[in-house]
Amino acid sequence: MLDLDLAFQVEKPAITDASSNEEKAHYKAWGRSNKLSLMFMRMSIASNIKSALPKTDNAKEFMKFVEERSQTTDKSLIGTLISTLTTMKFDGSHTMHEHMIEMTNIAARLKSLGMVVDEGFLVQFILNSLPSEYGPFQMNYNTMKDKWNVHELHNMLVRRRLD
Repeated sequence: MLDLDLAFQVEKPAITDASSNEEKAHYKAWGRSNKLSLMFMRMSIASNIKSALPKTDNAKEFMKFVEERSQTTDKSLIGTLISTLTTMKFDGSHTMHEHMIEMTNIAARLKSLGMVVDEGFLVQFILNSLPSEYGPFQMNYNTMKDKWNVHELHNMLVRRRLD
C-alpha cells in the first residue's frame, strides 16, 4: 500500500542531473519509503533501546542495528530467565497454582527465545523450589517408579496444599 518495503528491497539509487524522469521518480519513491520506514520503526521501539542504537538515515541499516541489538538482548534475557527459574523458591506469598504457572511461563519464554527447557528438568526445578516442609513429598516422588509431567505435579501439589 505505502510501498514501505522499497527501502529494504533495493539499495539507495544514485541520481545525477542526467538521470531520466523514471530514475528520478524511483529515487523519490525510495526516499519516501526510507523516510516513512525509519519513522515507523523509531516510533515503535522503546526509548531505552532507541538511545543505544547508532544514528542512521537508512532504514535497512537501522533494521540491521535493531537485529544485532535484539540478539544481544535475547542472550541477556535468556541468562536472567534461567537464573530466575533455577533459583526461584516457593515462599507461600502466592498460591501453589500461581507459583507453578510462573515457573511454567518462564520455561515458555525461554522456549520462545530458542532455549527449550525439558519437561523433566522443569519438574525438578519446581520440586527444588519447594521449602523443606515439602521434603516428604519430594522423597515420595523420588522413590516412585513413574515420572510426572508438569500437569500431574501441579495436580499433586495443589491437592497436597488442600489436604
